[in-house]
Formats: sequence, C-alpha cells, structure tokens
Amino acid sequence: MRNINYSNPTDLRFGWGRVSEVGEIVAEYGKRCLLVTVKPFPALESVFKRIKKLCADAGVEVFHFDGVQPNPTTDNVNAGVTIGEKNNVDVILGVGGGSSMDTAKCISVGVTHEGDAWEYRVIEGKPIEDKILPIIAVSTTAGTGSEVTPAAVLTKKDIHSKYALYDKLLCPTVGIVDPELTLTLPPHVTASTGWDAFCHSFEAYTHNANASDYIDMHAIEGMRLVIKNLPIAI
Repeated sequence: MRNINYSNPTDLRFGWGRVSEVGEIVAEYGKRCLLVTVKPFPALESVFKRIKKLCADAGVEVFHFDGVQPNPTTDNVNAGVTIGEKNNVDVILGVGGGSSMDTAKCISVGVTHEGDAWEYRVIEGKPIEDKILPIIAVSTTAGTGSEVTPAAVLTKKDIHSKYALYDKLLCPTVGIVDPELTLTLPPHVTASTGWDAFCHSFEAYTHNANASDYIDMHAIEGMRLVIKNLPIAI
C-alpha cells in the first residue's frame, strides 16, 4: 500500500439547477462583485443576465468585465484588474469555460498584488500571497476543470510566451457545475470540450507512474463516462 496525500480546498456544488445558488454564494464573500466573462453571445447571454439578477437579488452589486478572450493575455487580465480596482470589488465571479475562469483567477491576483499577474507565474515568478480575493467559478462547459484546479494559464503576447500561475490559493473558493448551463452550447463546442474532458482523464491515468489508485479510479471512470455519453450529448 502506498501513502498518498490528497487535498482540494474548493467547495464544489454539482447538480441540475445549482446555478440558482450563485447569488447567495457570492454574497457570503463580498458585496461588490466583478463578473468575468466573454462578450455576451446567444448561447450564454441569458445565463449572464440570470446570474446578474441572482446576485442583485442577494444584495450584491455587479461590475461586468466581458473582455475575456480564448487563451487569456496579460492585456485581457490588466483590463479586468483596472475595472476591479476602480470599483473596489471584494469578490471575483468567473463564468464560462477555462479562459473565463483562468482570467478570473489572474484578476484576483492582479487586484491584490503589486505589479501584474504575469509576475507571479510559476518557475520564474514571485510567490502568490495569501491575500487574493475570493474566486467563485461557474463552469459552462465540460472540458476545463478550472473550477477546481490551482492553475491559470496566461499569455504575454509581446514576448510570445505562455506560462501558468500555479498555487493552491488559486483553487476557487466555490465551484458551481450545473449541467443545465451546457444545454445551449453549439454541438461542436459540446464535442470539443467533452473530448477535452476525456484527454484530461487520459493524461491523469497515463502521465505519471507514481499516481495513486485514487487518481486512477477517477481517471478511468471519467473516460468511461465520456465514451458513453458524449455521442448522445452531441
């Protein structure tokens, strides 16, 4: 028997309709919320409006940064940081796929640390301090897993470099995974993000010979579920 350590500090809320709890959850951690998303488009516009109303009904003032782009850049993050600082936000709410949630994590660092988030990248950067704003992550796709991970990927275009910020402090305070939010996704997005979920499971199972049986159990079950259900969902 091998010794293992396992820790995930994120309070995960999974299930149909759980997004209805988002206002009350955000209100537990702050009253001035920066909502971080891509620009509204038909598949998600109603979701963004619903989340804003849920937060408002819970007494939370929402400031919406909708400048997220795929593979978020330092420019994206710095624009969000500016809005957060200007409005003195005290909680960050990332809604969308991996890029939105990663951007939310980086903004939380940028608002609370000197310099910009890029300076706190893994390997070459400075350590992230235990003072970042609470991060609430609402996933609208199946693939990323960013709602429970300690990582955020960031690109600095002027030097053509891409790194991750990596620290357990970046694990969202609360993650909401509501399958209802995936119903409006176009089929090609459902397919690509579902396959991403398979790849994450496959990598977890194969990349490290020292991985624990606990991880293997989840990885195998993840692959099985994707193979069984993704063709139906598409």
